[in-house]
Amino acid sequence: MKTFTLEEAQSLLPVVESLLRRATESRRQANSLEERLQALTRRIMFSGGMRVDVAKVGRDRAQMETHVQQAKDALEEIDAIGVQIKDLDTGLLDFPCEVDGEIVLLCWRMGEARIDFWHTLDAGFRGRQPIDDRFRPKKARDTKPERPN
Repeated sequence: MKTFTLEEAQSLLPVVESLLRRATESRRQANSLEERLQALTRRIMFSGGMRVDVAKVGRDRAQMETHVQQAKDALEEIDAIGVQIKDLDTGLLDFPCEVDGEIVLLCWRMGEARIDFWHTLDAGFRGRQPIDDRFRPKKARDTKPERPN
């Protein structure tokens, strides 16, 4: 399992957010086309048959499949980076991170400006806790502010 420092995860946010938006939008478009095709199927069944623009239905199906594939591709890219997709509907992602010898998850949700939370592997979203100094670079933690004279 790939792990990220807080800084690495933060720097990846623009990339994974873009991929996540692409996946979400592609899925939304695919669902819309699927609903339209299902509505057509119901109308045909309830009316006992009807004239159908077969070419248009074929184009809609092909377009739906394209959107499904685009969503899958975007999600696979996120996964290949090493980021875990927890909930596509809310845009919830986890970045595995090692802190104090333990693997935890840096937790980010679409709409958040940066990664401000983490949780243990077991806790999930409900167990989110604010990022603390353990996640900051050791050098930054060791630097003490100078005292005024």
